[in-house]
Amino acid sequence: MSHKYKINQLVRLTRRVFADRNAGTDEVYSVTRLMPADQTGEFSYHIKATGSGERAVRESEITALGNDR
Repeated sequence: MSHKYKINQLVRLTRRVFADRNAGTDEVYSVTRLMPADQTGEFSYHIKATGSGERAVRESEITALGNDR
C-alpha cells in the first residue's frame, strides 16, 4: 500500500478538528511530509497552510483539492 497524496500536493481538511477551532475546512494546505502508517495501516501527513504552522493529519482527514490527484 502506498500514500494517496504526495509532497506539495494541495489538500483540504475533510472535517474540522475539534482541538483546532482555527483550522477551517475551506483552508488550503500543502503536503510537506509523508509519514508512516500507524497500527491500523492508515498513513499520516504533515500539512501546512500559508501563514500557519505545520500540523499532522491522518489520510482520512484530508481530501485532494480539485483534480490534483
